Amino acid sequence: MSLHLTATVADRDVDVSFDVADGCTVALLGPNGSGKSTVLSVVAGILRPDAGRATLDGATLFDLAGGTWTPPHQRGTGLLAQDALLFPHLDVLDNVAFGPRSTGASRARARDTAMTWLRQVDAADLADRRPSALSGGQAQRVAIARALAAEPRLMLLDEPMAALDVTVVPAMRQTLRRVLDGRTAVIVTHDVLDALLLADHVVVMDGGRIVEQGATRDILARPRSTFAAGIAGLNLVRGRAEGSGVRTPGGLLVAGMPDDETVHEGVTAVGVFSPAAVSVHLERPGGSPRNVYAATVRELEPRGSQVRVRTDELAADVTVPVVAELGLAPGVEVFLAVKASEVAIYSA
Repeated sequence: MSLHLTATVADRDVDVSFDVADGCTVALLGPNGSGKSTVLSVVAGILRPDAGRATLDGATLFDLAGGTWTPPHQRGTGLLAQDALLFPHLDVLDNVAFGPRSTGASRARARDTAMTWLRQVDAADLADRRPSALSGGQAQRVAIARALAAEPRLMLLDEPMAALDVTVVPAMRQTLRRVLDGRTAVIVTHDVLDALLLADHVVVMDGGRIVEQGATRDILARPRSTFAAGIAGLNLVRGRAEGSGVRTPGGLLVAGMPDDETVHEGVTAVGVFSPAAVSVHLERPGGSPRNVYAATVRELEPRGSQVRVRTDELAADVTVPVVAELGLAPGVEVFLAVKASEVAIYSA
């Protein structure tokens, strides 16, 4: 295991423990204020936790009980933030050469290393420019090269594309996918595409705690937290297992198909289903066994040939003709129905 982290930051109510395997990229997901950036700061050595221990490739980064604290520049970590934070008085080549130079490389060798990494991120033609002459996307490419030129054992990326124009994000994502391949990294992101394309493993945080973790595709296909379900575009209801369904705290029984051998009567469980499986009605539907919810339309979101109908709790995908036929608009009272066969239930 490359990174092992256990840390408590009392004043931010953060208490976490997780591992990152060698050569694996882990995505930290969660709503704003959930503690993701705090975790990165602890690993990087910018923030000292109240308790805990972290090791990287067998070396101790900190051990609060044992009195060990390795300073940031000796940890073998590279931190890439939202802003490139390039040195304004240095040109691009010397910005990237800064890491090798700080570890004792000669100026010539450091510059050779810098050019190698600038080529890796398609920024070699920027070598003689000052940061003030770079676009946001160009500056972030240079920042990636600078971080990697220091040959970190662990890359830490804190929403590296959040400050970029949306038009350059896809190319930047491909760059990161290429340079992170086979490297050990932790990336904080809100974007499901970052998790899918860059990460092998996902850790979901909420309220300073880890609420679920696992292989990226497993988490996004079978989420156990509201946040993960939301970014995966799925509906999720939570409650206690009852029969073949889930009884919510509000008393509603959601029938489904148990998809987990650990679902036993009374355990905390979730029911997950696609918005495409939800039908919208103006009157309560009858017919085959189904779950029916009374709801109020809050928002209509165009999604290509379909429209996502959002209510306070659930979402449904319908066609444009259905929206017109039913007169759907914010404030309209509706019934949402989904067949029990479309609801996967598993323990939370």
